[in-house]
Amino acid sequence: MSQGIQSIYITGGAGYVGAVLVPRLLEEGYRVTVLDLMLYGEEVLKDHPNLKKIKGDIRDKAVLERTIPGHDSVIHLACISNDPSFELNPDLGKSINLDAFRPLVEISKKAGVKRFIYASSSSVYGIKEEPNVTEDFELEPLTDYSKFKADCEKILSEYQSDDFTTVTIRPATVCGYSPRQRLDVVVNILTNLAYHKREISVFGGSQLRPNIHIADMVEAYLTLLRAPKEKIAGDVFNAGFQNHTVLEIATMVKETVGDDVKLITTPTNDNRSYHVSSEKIFKVLGFKANHSIKEAVEDLKKAFDADLLPNSLTDERYFNIKRMQSVNLR
Repeated sequence: MSQGIQSIYITGGAGYVGAVLVPRLLEEGYRVTVLDLMLYGEEVLKDHPNLKKIKGDIRDKAVLERTIPGHDSVIHLACISNDPSFELNPDLGKSINLDAFRPLVEISKKAGVKRFIYASSSSVYGIKEEPNVTEDFELEPLTDYSKFKADCEKILSEYQSDDFTTVTIRPATVCGYSPRQRLDVVVNILTNLAYHKREISVFGGSQLRPNIHIADMVEAYLTLLRAPKEKIAGDVFNAGFQNHTVLEIATMVKETVGDDVKLITTPTNDNRSYHVSSEKIFKVLGFKANHSIKEAVEDLKKAFDADLLPNSLTDERYFNIKRMQSVNLR
């Protein structure tokens, strides 16, 4: 383990990505503390001698001040994620995604944390015509969700110093199976509908949507934890794999789930389209995603076959908006 990083503090560690990342870190010998509202249950993360679970809110500074000291690195995943769940309650989204950010970074730095990894989003680029969107492109976020992601990137850069390494990652849309499953992101939505309804509707179809398999996303975080600080300090990295059109994704889903699945295309006014380049993270850190989108679909199909995701069309725990409404998150 490079540079003696042993103790990791993860906000939102019981979420979709966290539920795969945390077991992987434990496997690698790290000690992990997770701070999470646990809206989807604490059992998402299996107990482990090196895992500490804290049911708490990142807006609660007292909890942060009490629990962050003693950690080498912070991975900040917690947020109200995706635009529709954000629009459901913009004030809530702002309080968690933006207002809580600076205090979290300040408390982390003051507590002696050495490395702060921030999960931004490739949606900060907005709509781009260029064939390859790299990290130096101008940010043109179109929604409050992506605007606040961009704002937090700026805030984080203010705190970069010799003894506090800050780095931002801009993931493509994550897909695949997780113990805390999300079925409200494009690849997962299409697979769920194909499997259970034998029919998928594609809105538009020509829009490019960059995706990344959840296992690759986890490896990207491990790469940032292990990288020498001079290679990442104050920097930003895209992380994606395949940039497919929505129609290509739907076709892949149909091929994997079954030939009887019907594809229906309808026009859309959501023409957000971008092709994200992940060359920099490969050139600088040697990270390359190697799990295909088709693998993500296959993993979900296996999970459905094994009845690991019961009532997947209706159960609110797979859909951020439904869950937030039902627990009346404030």
